[in-house]
Amino acid sequence: MQIALAPMEGLVDEILRDILTSVGGVDWCVTEFIRVSDRLLPASSFHKLAPELRHGATTRAGTALRVQLLGSDPVLLAENAALACSLGAPAIDLNFGCPAKTVNKSRGGAVLLKEPELLHAILQAVRRSVPSSIPVTAKMRLGFDSPDGALDCARALVEGGAEQLVVHARTKVEGYKPPAHWEWVARVQEVVSVPVYANGDIWSVEDWQRCREVSAAENIMLGRGLVSRPDLALQIAAARRGETLEPMSWADLQPLLADFWLQARRKLSPRYAPGRLKQWLSMLTRSYPEAVELFARLRRENDCERLDALLGVDSPAFIDAAS
Repeated sequence: MQIALAPMEGLVDEILRDILTSVGGVDWCVTEFIRVSDRLLPASSFHKLAPELRHGATTRAGTALRVQLLGSDPVLLAENAALACSLGAPAIDLNFGCPAKTVNKSRGGAVLLKEPELLHAILQAVRRSVPSSIPVTAKMRLGFDSPDGALDCARALVEGGAEQLVVHARTKVEGYKPPAHWEWVARVQEVVSVPVYANGDIWSVEDWQRCREVSAAENIMLGRGLVSRPDLALQIAAARRGETLEPMSWADLQPLLADFWLQARRKLSPRYAPGRLKQWLSMLTRSYPEAVELFARLRRENDCERLDALLGVDSPAFIDAAS
């Protein structure tokens, strides 16, 4: 069994990847998508969204990072995939799942599920462009507005060269509305010969157990569930072994929250750092009542020094230790 951390644009950046993989249980993670539209990107574009490339393409905890590309031009995607590999990417992932309207309007993400032939051409071009030792994988939804073409899309991706598929078990139109249709993951696995990861609506160990029963998937990708419950991967891994792990308490989470904030302070401008903190904290409110209280206290606060005080990281000793 493998557990992957999902790529989530504007949320799971290098800071949150670092924090979540430090908890444990995650086998690999993926960058936010790198958009490829009209040119070969400079190396800086890759390092901006994947600074881990400068450190062996792993997070601080040693979790492997895959580079995800999004676009519709097979040649340009192939060229950029080759560049990513030369910069140290250990695997290339291709995004056919993003439901954002702006992305779909520019012919990227889930809208390409309307064109199985193009999916095949993209995978084939990328597979040919990168060393054979580097895996090429893909993430897809069940379709744009219907799952009727999901099996054709899955076959096109695998026949083009995808060595793994992650299936977000909803269509683009369904967005993130429950339920996820895990039964379609099983149907996809029946028609392809590569590992298929189930993704969508796994918020707890109980959700994972139900997902496994319905999808028969051994491997999973966690997104919002792991962001809102940072030890979810550990909990699931323990359950897979027949064990029960004590859940992470709010007190256990405090050092992670402080580390996240201090990294945001160092890497982002004072204008943007508070928003990133509030974004993660709002996700934590799903699992921690204490997060609801803390979020209420700081939701209107944008002064970084006052946020330091609210989080208890305003002492020089704490800041020096975290640096």
